[in-house]
This record gives sequence, C-alpha cells and structure tokens, in this order.
Amino acid sequence: MYLNLIQIAESFGVSEKVVDDWIHNEGMPHTVDRGRLLFDRGQVTQWAAARGLAAKVGFLATETPALSGTARLEPLLRAGGIWRDVAGAEVADVFVKAVSSLPGVTPPVRQMLSQRLRARGGVTWAPVGGGFALPHPAVRVALGRDAGTIALVLLRDALPLDEPPPDGEAVKRLIFFIAPSPRAHLDLLGRLSRLLTRGPLRELLVRGAADEEILGAVAAADVAASGAGNPEARA
Repeated sequence: MYLNLIQIAESFGVSEKVVDDWIHNEGMPHTVDRGRLLFDRGQVTQWAAARGLAAKVGFLATETPALSGTARLEPLLRAGGIWRDVAGAEVADVFVKAVSSLPGVTPPVRQMLSQRLRARGGVTWAPVGGGFALPHPAVRVALGRDAGTIALVLLRDALPLDEPPPDGEAVKRLIFFIAPSPRAHLDLLGRLSRLLTRGPLRELLVRGAADEEILGAVAAADVAASGAGNPEARA
C-alpha cells in the first residue's frame, strides 16, 4: 500500500517539512509518480524501526494496539450514520449533518466544526486505495472522551480530488470521522485504514451490503480489537 506525504506526516505526528528533511537527510524510502511523492508502507515502517521512530500509528499501524479506554467504532458509526447515493456536491452537507449529531459537545463547538469543514482546506481527504478515502478535519480538535463520530458516505459518482489516489482508482466510498482528541485521531486513522485495506468490512462495502450487516462487521471489529473474543486477553 502506498501513502502520500500528508498521510506519512500524520502517522508520525510531524510536519510535511520534517518528512521532506528525512527524505533528503535520512534516506527515507520513497518514489516519485507524476510529480507526487509516494511511500511504500512496509518500506517506511522498516526504515522507521531501524531509527527507533514511533511508526506504528495512523496509516502505518500494522497491528491493533491495546484499546483500553478507546472509543468503539460501532457507536460512532451509528451516531454519524450511513449515507447512500450521495452526490459529490452534497458531501460537505453530509459532513455537517454528521457534526450535528456529535455527542457531548455544545452547539457553539458544532458550529465551529461545521464552519471549518466548509472552509477551503478544512478537510483532509486521505485516499487509501481501492476506491476508499478517510476524510477528516484538517485541524485536530479536543472534544472530550465521549465525543466523536464516524459517517459512511457512499457516493453516486466518483469524487474529484485535487490529488488523485495512489492507485489511480476513483474514490466512491468515504469514511468521514472526527476523533475525541488528537491522540484518538491517530488511533481511529490506523484502525479505519486497516479495516479498509483488508477484512470483511471492506468486502461488505464493495458489494453494497445493508446497513445492519455493515454495523455488525464494525461491532465485530471492536470485539476483536479489544481482545474480548480472545480468552488469553481476558486472563
């Protein structure tokens, strides 16, 4: 799986300038495709491990971490909703509607988030390949542990993006999310990225499964991630 510059920077929690310095001064593996920097996830993870960098977060996460106290995905998805047959011009409206259902935040905070999402550059689109993207607010927010939302948006037509996906496949399925905190943001980013690169949820979305099937798969992923289905994890 290839990642772009923004995704690499988010995964390490650094600026794009720092990643650029790593490329030129530390030999960070990358490739250039039509003028864009792309990074092979496996190569970057090995490069980071050799330098003791915390690479297993966000898009670079390869295993599910211990999730004690971490928000479950299924309630967040029920809060944000599953939206079908959405036109590209209506995507921002759907994001704002998802914000309106955010639990545990005041109306002024909802208004502030809605304004940010409608502003130019207010959303990071984060295509992950296979026709999927993980849009989220470009600026991190600290909402509190009980806040956060996930909205699944299934598009009528391909979404035009300023930066095309690494694999060139048109984006038609979005999982928009707002995390309770900057730290939780990295956790959600990694977990959702893994669910969209392999596993039953991806297959259900590709074949257009019903809402309850999708919610059931997300709930099962929560159980697996928490170790609730593993007797050794409870010992």
